[in-house]
Amino acid sequence: MLYLIGIGLSDPEDVTVRGLELIRSSARVFLDAYTSILSVGKDRLEEFYGRPVELADRDLVEQGDVILAAAQSADVSFLVVGDPLGATTHADLAMRARQRGVAYRVVHNASVLTAVASCGLQLYTFGETVSVPFWDAVSRPSSFLDKLLGNWERNLHTLCLLDIRVREPTMESLLRGRPEFEPPRCVRRGSEVRGFMSCSVAAEQLLALLAEVSAAEDNADLLAESDAAELRNRLNRRKQLPPPERLLTVGLARLGSPDERIAACSLADMASRDLGPPLHSLVVPAPRLHPVEAEFLRQFADTEADAALVDASAAER
Repeated sequence: MLYLIGIGLSDPEDVTVRGLELIRSSARVFLDAYTSILSVGKDRLEEFYGRPVELADRDLVEQGDVILAAAQSADVSFLVVGDPLGATTHADLAMRARQRGVAYRVVHNASVLTAVASCGLQLYTFGETVSVPFWDAVSRPSSFLDKLLGNWERNLHTLCLLDIRVREPTMESLLRGRPEFEPPRCVRRGSEVRGFMSCSVAAEQLLALLAEVSAAEDNADLLAESDAAELRNRLNRRKQLPPPERLLTVGLARLGSPDERIAACSLADMASRDLGPPLHSLVVPAPRLHPVEAEFLRQFADTEADAALVDASAAER
């Protein structure tokens, strides 16, 4: 039997009673170290669970062969930070288990998809969740902005899940033919950022995309008519957003932990706002907030200017 067990957002004690019983009775216990990271170390989990925990990196999770082979002959617990089905990777693992004749069971828990309500924005007014990937020297993915705009047009909030690169080989080690992996932290190397994406880095990337609008308009006349029309349509959609100094954002750090941090401010200010250690998520609220949402969110405004921005979003309703 394969048990997909959510272990919550912060501490070892966040696991449910049912989940804990299954963990303690399993022959092997794997911890997903690919899609998210718990704020405490593996040793803390092992101490609380009373069981050894094996870290499952990206290859082990996506291939799944080791986990499923073990579950064919014994009870195996696969631990996931948050809820087990919050990521499509784990749904895929469940489907492959079924294809191999391995029974599975899901034990749910709190995840960022529900804990985001801690900022006061109502869950039923969220639109499509987006993932914001790290940019590097060769790739600058921007599809998340189009999805954000789709939510904005329908007056829906956007939850942005920020990238994690916890097992990235260094370029030097690759050149030597012996991969060595960088530690999981947010570090800058030139124009690149590695590790856990912070709200400030996500805001910087969004600011860069919005700044490209005027430059792209200048180049539209050089394109074929159909391509130019498509480009102008995309640019016009982006112009719906207010200037960065007036675009409200909400940064969330370490949700569910004792040192949880939430900050409401403009996109321009978020780019320089330090919310501390990971994990971070970013929310771009809908253009028109419900008065109850605004009243709740206002407590996370650090300055009068931030509070005025929250109030303005409610006034436009």
